[in-house]
Amino acid sequence: MTLRNLTASADLDSRRMFLSGMARSLLGVGALASFGPTALARALNQDPQDPQRLVLGPATAKHVIYLFMSGGMSHIDTLDPKPGRPTQGPMGVISTRADGVQLGEHLPNLANQMDKCCIVSSMTSNQGAHAQAQYLMRTGYELRGTIQHPSLGAWCHRMLGRQNATLPGHVIVGGGSDMPGAGFFPPQFQPLPIGSADEGLQNASLPGGVSESRFRRRLELLGQLDQTFAQRHKQLSVNSYSQAYEDAVKLMRSSDLVAFDTDMEPASLKDAYGDNPFGRGCLLARRLVEHGVRFVEVVAGGWDTHNDNFDRLETLLPPIDQGLGALLADLDARGLLDETMVVLTSEFGRTPDIDQDDGRNHYPKAFSALLAGGGVRGGQRYGRTDKDGRECETEPTTIQDLNATIAHACGIPTDYVVTSPSGRPFRVADKGMPITEILA
Repeated sequence: MTLRNLTASADLDSRRMFLSGMARSLLGVGALASFGPTALARALNQDPQDPQRLVLGPATAKHVIYLFMSGGMSHIDTLDPKPGRPTQGPMGVISTRADGVQLGEHLPNLANQMDKCCIVSSMTSNQGAHAQAQYLMRTGYELRGTIQHPSLGAWCHRMLGRQNATLPGHVIVGGGSDMPGAGFFPPQFQPLPIGSADEGLQNASLPGGVSESRFRRRLELLGQLDQTFAQRHKQLSVNSYSQAYEDAVKLMRSSDLVAFDTDMEPASLKDAYGDNPFGRGCLLARRLVEHGVRFVEVVAGGWDTHNDNFDRLETLLPPIDQGLGALLADLDARGLLDETMVVLTSEFGRTPDIDQDDGRNHYPKAFSALLAGGGVRGGQRYGRTDKDGRECETEPTTIQDLNATIAHACGIPTDYVVTSPSGRPFRVADKGMPITEILA
C-alpha cells in the first residue's frame, strides 16, 4: 500500500498519530512536540470566531513577560511586608525607590526598580489547592473536567497574532507539560515549551544524514498526503494540522533562531541576570521579546513553604530579585519596557500566621502581584491589606481582574466572545474587569 493510499483510508485518530510520528522521524521537526496528540485532539471539529473580526482597543503593551512563582509565594515576606507585626516574623523590611512602598529584605535589586512597578496588594481568590489555583491564575477560569480553557498566553497569541512570522507567538520557559496551553483553541496556538534557558531550543535542525534537498522532498510528499486526506475530510482540524507543521518548519528555517541562544550575550550581562535557571530564563525572555515573540512565561518552582519558610526564602528569593531587577533595568535601557508588560505572580499567598515548623500554609484570601512596563504607572501600590496581611481592606482584586488588566493593556477587548467547540461562550478573563487606574 502506498503512503497516499494509507492516508486516504485513515481516520482522524490514525492520521493524527501517523503525522506526529512522521514529523519526528522523517522531518526532524522536534519543535512540533507542543502539538502532540492531546493538543491536536482538543481542536477537532471546532469553528472558532474569525479573529480578523476582532476590533482591537488601544494597546500599551506589545509583549508580555509573565513570571510565575509556582507553589504559592508568601506575600508578607516579599511584596506586602507588615513591619512590627507578629505576622512579619523574622524577615526584615527595606525601603524602595517608590515613596511609601516597602519590600522584604531579600529584594534589594527590585527595590531599586520599584519606580517602574505597581504592586497589587489586594489580590484575592477562593482557590486554595495548587492545581485548581494555578489553573485559575493562568486561564481565568475554574478547573473543569469537561473543558480545557486557553491560557492567557494563548489568548494573546490568537487575538493579537504573531509579530515575527517565523517565531512562536507564545513560549514557556521551565514549565511542565501539565501547564494550560491552547485549550480549545486550534493547535497552532499551543505554547512552545523550553525546558531550560541554557539548553535553548532543542531539535530545531535537520537530523543527521538528511540534506536540504532530501528534506524538501519529504515536505513535498507530506503535502501530497495532506492534499489527499483534506479532500476526504474537509474539517477545520485538518487545516490546523497542516498549519502546525508549517509553523514548525518556518521555525527551523528562521534566521531569528539566534533569539534562543543566550550564549550570544556578553558575560557581564549574563552575570547581571544571575547564573541560575530563573536568571537565565529572564535573559532568554528579553531576547525573545526583542525578536518579536508576543508572550513569554518563565516558571520558578519551590514556593510551597509549609516548613522552614524563612530559611528557604533565603535561597529562593535572591535569584528572583537578581533576575527580575536585571530584566527591568535591561528592558528599560533598550527602550523595550514601555511596550513590554512584566508580570510577577503566584497562585496564592501564604498564611499570615506562622506555624510551629516555621512555615506558612496556603492562603488565597489575600496575596500580591507585581506589574511593570507596558503602560503601567510605576512607583505605586494598588489596594491594601489590613495591618496583619489577613484581609483585603481596599480594592479587592480577583485573578480574573488581573488577567483582564493584562489583556486590556495588550489591546484585547475583555468583552469579546469566543465560542468553544461545544458552543459555549468564553471571554479572555471571564467576568474580570481591568484595573485601568494603574495604567497610564
